Amino acid sequence: MTNWKLIFCSLCLISVFSSVFGLEVTMSQASMEVARGDDVILTCNFKPKNQENRLIIVTWTGDADETSGNKILFGNYYSDNPKVDIGPDYEGKATIDLDIAAKTSKLTLKQVTLKESRKIRCYVQIPGDIDGKTSDTTSLLVQVAPSQPVCKVVGTAEYGHNISLTCVSEEGSPIPTYKWERYDVQNVPKAFPLKSTEKDGVLSLVNVSMETSGFYICISTNKVGSAKCNMTLSVMPASMNLATIGIVAGCIAGAAVLIIIIICCCRKRKQKSKKAQVVEYHDQPHIEYIEEGNTYNTEERNDKARSDDNGGDRDDLRDRFDDRKGSRDDLGDRDDLRVSYNDRKGSRDDLRDRDDLRDRYSDRKGSRDDLRDRDDLRDRYSDRKGSRDDLRDRDDLRDRYSDRKGSRDDLRDRDDLRDRDDLRYDRRGSRDELRDSGK
Repeated sequence: MTNWKLIFCSLCLISVFSSVFGLEVTMSQASMEVARGDDVILTCNFKPKNQENRLIIVTWTGDADETSGNKILFGNYYSDNPKVDIGPDYEGKATIDLDIAAKTSKLTLKQVTLKESRKIRCYVQIPGDIDGKTSDTTSLLVQVAPSQPVCKVVGTAEYGHNISLTCVSEEGSPIPTYKWERYDVQNVPKAFPLKSTEKDGVLSLVNVSMETSGFYICISTNKVGSAKCNMTLSVMPASMNLATIGIVAGCIAGAAVLIIIIICCCRKRKQKSKKAQVVEYHDQPHIEYIEEGNTYNTEERNDKARSDDNGGDRDDLRDRFDDRKGSRDDLGDRDDLRVSYNDRKGSRDDLRDRDDLRDRYSDRKGSRDDLRDRDDLRDRYSDRKGSRDDLRDRDDLRDRYSDRKGSRDDLRDRDDLRDRDDLRYDRRGSRDELRDSGK
């Protein structure tokens, strides 16, 4: 019985205060939570000082939020000639209703988004009733799971530096909380280094070293869901200064110039080796022999008998020389291809590693051995060429012998002619003697 009396007294006091202090506006709920994409209905209650009012204007707005700082106008409702003005951004998405008898107004929002996640205000205006509480708010929380966070390293990950690992989700309502975790290569959790601090998704690491390296994971969480990002932190030694970089660059440039000079010298040497070698020819001493009282300067007579056989041998020698010369040319081409390939391969390897210079030195040492072999082949070629010249000298001597033999035949013919003339004179003399005797 006592409780009912208290309730009745409270109602009486409220009515008295309303009549004394004026309009009273209250929201049905101080806060509401709704998932993104759902519909929501907000109710505003008001109590005017006068029960009869010709005009009541109800305005629904959204207070400025912390993100954008902009207010939202949902719309206005006018009671004298029922009319509703909806804000341009919420046409077809928001509706406003007013029940004058029940002294309530309702705002309906369809498919709410993060934009509506703020304080929603109901403001009531009645002409002549400006005292009292004319507006009230309710906190609308649109729940959204955190978006995929973005992990970054702020600072230089080098020995002795201070760096920070940041983790931020672009979306999330309520505002997500962040937690960092660290793992080793075997995916075993590890504690953070000493003097590390973590706050609002920022992990601060002091005086980093090789021990600070590892696999880091950030987890973004709210009451709707969670998301995470991960990163591998590699702490390296301090960067080289400009002087050191200049020295290294100079050494590399010098090595490159030296390699180019060596390659050019090798190519020039190979080109010189391809040129024809100068061959010296020596005269073959003449041998005298006597035939039928005449002396001739030529080779031994037995060479004449072997001349026919030597002609065939010369042809065989020419064929064998041509074959060997072609083989030497092929060997030279192969050597050139092999050397050019080794040079190019060596040039690329030299830029990568200095140890390849030793391999190139071994290749060049082998090329010098090849040059010695080619010199031996040239000597053998010179000897064979000299033998061909000897054969040519024999042919010349044979021709000279044939000419001299012809001259001896001519002498014999002249002697025969003289003998005939003598006979002719003898016969003529005998005929003259016969004539003289006849006389």
